[in-house]
Amino acid sequence: MTMLPVYNIIALPGAKLWLQTEIYNQFTDRAPAVGERVTLLSQKEERDWSQATADNFQPIGVVGVVSVVNENGFLCIDLQNRVNLEEITRLPGGSFSMTLSRRADLDDLDREDAGRRLTEVKDRVLAFSKGQQWENMIRGFAAHWDTLWTVGASLSPWLGLPAEERYALISEDSLQRRFDLLERMLMEGLERIDVQVEARSAQKEDHEKLYRESAIRKQIEYLQKELDAMHPENVTEVRRLELKLEEAGMNEQALKEGRKVLNRLKGEGVNSPEAGMLTDWLDLLTSLPWKKAEAKQISMDDAREALNAGHSGLDKVKKRILQQIAVMRLKGKQSGSILCFVGAPGTGKTSIGESIARALGREYVRVSLGGVRDEADIRGHRRTYIGAMPGRIIDGIHKCGANNPVMVLDEVDKLSQSYNGDPASALLEVLDPEQNFSFTDHYLNVPFDLSDVLFICTANTLDTIPEPLLNRMEVIRFQGYTPIEKQQIAREHLLPRAMETVGIPEGALTVTDDAIDAIIEDYTREAGVRGLKKRMDQLCRGAAVMLVDDGDAKLTIAPDSLPEVLDANPIHRKHVPEAAKPGIVTGLAWTPVGGDILYIQTLLTKGSGKITVTGQLGDVMKESAQIAVSLVKAMLLEQAAALAESDLHIHVPDGATPKDGPSAGITLTTALSSLLTGVPVPPDVAMTGEVSLQGDVNPIGGLPEKLMAAQRSGVKRVFIPRENVDDLKDVAEEVKRALTITPVSTVEEVLLALDIPVQPAMPKAI
Repeated sequence: MTMLPVYNIIALPGAKLWLQTEIYNQFTDRAPAVGERVTLLSQKEERDWSQATADNFQPIGVVGVVSVVNENGFLCIDLQNRVNLEEITRLPGGSFSMTLSRRADLDDLDREDAGRRLTEVKDRVLAFSKGQQWENMIRGFAAHWDTLWTVGASLSPWLGLPAEERYALISEDSLQRRFDLLERMLMEGLERIDVQVEARSAQKEDHEKLYRESAIRKQIEYLQKELDAMHPENVTEVRRLELKLEEAGMNEQALKEGRKVLNRLKGEGVNSPEAGMLTDWLDLLTSLPWKKAEAKQISMDDAREALNAGHSGLDKVKKRILQQIAVMRLKGKQSGSILCFVGAPGTGKTSIGESIARALGREYVRVSLGGVRDEADIRGHRRTYIGAMPGRIIDGIHKCGANNPVMVLDEVDKLSQSYNGDPASALLEVLDPEQNFSFTDHYLNVPFDLSDVLFICTANTLDTIPEPLLNRMEVIRFQGYTPIEKQQIAREHLLPRAMETVGIPEGALTVTDDAIDAIIEDYTREAGVRGLKKRMDQLCRGAAVMLVDDGDAKLTIAPDSLPEVLDANPIHRKHVPEAAKPGIVTGLAWTPVGGDILYIQTLLTKGSGKITVTGQLGDVMKESAQIAVSLVKAMLLEQAAALAESDLHIHVPDGATPKDGPSAGITLTTALSSLLTGVPVPPDVAMTGEVSLQGDVNPIGGLPEKLMAAQRSGVKRVFIPRENVDDLKDVAEEVKRALTITPVSTVEEVLLALDIPVQPAMPKAI
């Protein structure tokens, strides 16, 4: 079967298609013969036949038979039925090999109505051609117009229809819908040829007005495109926005709203009071990355390298991040929980988000939420307000130019409520994978897909995060750094960056390990390395002055040089006292900046049984003190009589620092027992744990930070709740090696281990 490629022709079953014999010869290299079967395939775009490929053809074609070959250089093909192009291959000689299958039509055409409408179309064409130079040619064609399909085939070269509109006809299975679509195309085409022709009757005036308007708009659009191509420097702002709107690839709802606002801008003009607001909105809408970014192949080795290059330690955190990356690689898309990094300041929560972005090959966006108390900061303002702007989420997406960045929501625990709404509640939709695929910013007022964004939240504490928001996140705790880890971070990261910042060349400054240890031990007091970074910057600035003043090529900083270089006094640290005194016991506390030690001090004075608690203690800690007093009275019956004749004062330094929590219960109980029995507790013994009225030691939180503070302060032995033994796996090995850790289940175990006598039969219930 002969194949004949066509482009600017409407070829439909039932049509008689007249072609020049020369065109047939050009594609087949031979003359046509009556009765020969021909397959017409539409090209997707017009190109030279010798350059055509198998991908250049539409998947549906038409089969016909050559019925006439006349001496005037024309042939007629009777088009019979549609076919599916199953396979097509270009042969070495330039011809094509095809595999076809017949495509059925849905015969639902109203023949009587079709005949009447065919007559109307023919009359319209003849009326349009009257007086024109091509009138005789049109009348000659009209003599063969027995179907509307033939009319379309004859007029198609003059209609100038786009390829997608021509293909829409051949791909339509319903004869009735195909007939309606062709009639509309013919009518619009005739109006484009002569938009000045008046309607012949009032009955058809409305229809012809629509045809005319559509034809004029298409002409204007075509001419505007030609002008823009010829003079791109003269494209107006409105036209630029119109082009961006059509090319942005946004969803249907956003496109509809964008066209509505654009038409409003056109109607009001660029000098209207609202033109600036409308232009800004359209500019944001068209600049957003609506098109889905292609998923990149994630290399686990590259991910590990990126994480290790930016951060030392944090093995548990890196392991969880690599799990997330592995899941994303297997599924080929964003998947898994929303991660929430919780830990003391300076432990690398925010910066590791940037490392994750590098590992994934994505853009990095940081959104600071500290102090945010307005819901509009998350969802944006309504456009009706003066100075309205999008929320921080959409603004971050807009600035990075990608719809799949790694977005770090920093300080999520610092959100607060006000009369302007609750920003934490607004984050519920953002962080919910079941909802954020259609997140609607109030300023945009159209849905935007956030499902490909990798959200990471950071916080110093979980206490202030609302429970519904916390339930949507997986908490990953960042432990404080040990001195060895801090020295490694300072040597590999902080010191080289500080030298580069102040311009000290490599090799000109040497800082000994002892000097770094001295800075960590004497000049910083933190769980993270933020203060250490400041000291390294300060050291390099002081060293820069020395290098410039002395003209030395090299400078070495030792511990004895630190007071001069840093120009600062060492921090007064809490260290365990050398002497033990009854009534004073070392406790362990957790703070938002890491662990710390505290001393529970107790004192008996003459009085009437009054109990005083000082040290800015919270309600929970005051209740722990009351439990400790009751428990000691039950355990030490003989010594407890003194409490009724004396006043008891409990004090927890530092007095200016607020303290709260139940974990000091065991320390309070031990301190009171030591006071009443006169048995001192060694100062290098510390403890933590909540106590009950039955004398049980219950589990507490923040154990790794507390043990690190104990080791840093010179503590040798620590009592912990037995139920916290599993938490020891998160404690650094060097900390565990420096401490003797004793798990206990009851207060009696602690007191007996410290040689404090208790009653032979300690009551288990009061």
